Amino acid sequence: MRGAEVREKSEILDWEGRRLVPAGLATLAGVALVIASAFAIGSVSGDGEAELLRSAYENSSSVTLASILQAGGFVLLVAPLVVLFRAAAARSDRMRYQLIGLVVAAPLFLAASAVLNAVATNDAANEFVAGKAESGITIRAAGEDCQSELKDLGAKEFGEEFGGSQGVGLKECTTTKIADEAASNAVSEAPTRGIATGFGLGGRLGLAIALFYSCLYGMRTGLLTRFWGSLGMALGVAALLLLVQFTMIWFIYFALLLLGRLPGGRPPAWAAGEAIPWPTPGERAAASLDPSDPAGPSDPPTEDPSDQGERRKRKQRD
Repeated sequence: MRGAEVREKSEILDWEGRRLVPAGLATLAGVALVIASAFAIGSVSGDGEAELLRSAYENSSSVTLASILQAGGFVLLVAPLVVLFRAAAARSDRMRYQLIGLVVAAPLFLAASAVLNAVATNDAANEFVAGKAESGITIRAAGEDCQSELKDLGAKEFGEEFGGSQGVGLKECTTTKIADEAASNAVSEAPTRGIATGFGLGGRLGLAIALFYSCLYGMRTGLLTRFWGSLGMALGVAALLLLVQFTMIWFIYFALLLLGRLPGGRPPAWAAGEAIPWPTPGERAAASLDPSDPAGPSDPPTEDPSDQGERRKRKQRD
């Protein structure tokens, strides 16, 4: 039985030893690509849907490049998630290994969503600039909305936002609202928009579950510290709120852990090939005491509880 355990640990360490560094490098590359995609899309900007689509039309190559960079980054992040999941599963019989499919699929879904969103944006921009997008709001309804906005903002602030006198501002406001409505319809009606939304939702949900579950057992088996395990779980939940980019903080840490570049090195469970759970606060306090003299050299000798009870009884009779 002992020999079988040794062989099993040896296989675990051999599998991980061949993958830790490549996975760490892939993680850093994936994070770099995701961050680079944010800079690539930075040239696309605007105050409303219409301005955004005009900007996207003028910078369609940036939209495409950003989506490719982001998709490539998410694909590379499959590696660290799989390594953490398999390492934790090798050290805990309680993990459901069937979830590894979700661990792999989640980043791939996010990658597909990034590409499809770019296709949808470029299609919508082409339709809008060509004048083929229809607005769902009439000129009269848009004018009434602008009149209400004028009352809410006041003439000065309204004029600063839409420019010119009150009459010119109302005309500009009406035109802007109609254009924004047409642009919004162009985006929502783009052929790949619905599929992109579905992949995005599935990817965020899958990433939340994969990161939460892997970090939970990574912490329980001693592969992750309590702080970084808890942070990974929290960031996984945050991914559901369209905050996927915040998970890059955790991936940077995990890349350094895989590469052995953290100041304290990897937690002991990685080298042991078995779970080494982190001690509880009570266990740490007990371990800090001298096992040869638990009471400490300056403490008074312990007294038998029965002797203490007899002394209290005599005091009460006196």
